[in-house]
Amino acid sequence: MIIEEIISGLETLEERRAWKKQGNKVKMKYRCGSGPRKGRMVSDPKQCHAGKNVAKSRSMKKTRAAKGHKMTKKASRAKKYSPASRRVRTLNRK
Repeated sequence: MIIEEIISGLETLEERRAWKKQGNKVKMKYRCGSGPRKGRMVSDPKQCHAGKNVAKSRSMKKTRAAKGHKMTKKASRAKKYSPASRRVRTLNRK
């Protein structure tokens, strides 16, 4: 057995499956348990340990600075009233 296989086996144990809303659909994703994307939902567990994209992070910081309050209001309203968000909430409850 190669050491990389052992390490990759340990990494997949740290990721848990969870449901995520994409548009009006609900899809199965993985929640990262470690790495630079800890706590984030990703489609593939390998993405949890990938490096950061500096250009995307800078542009998101600018967007959040300019429209952070609007984004927060819109997200909170969607999480409260959207049928897909309600479905995700019940599916992810333990």
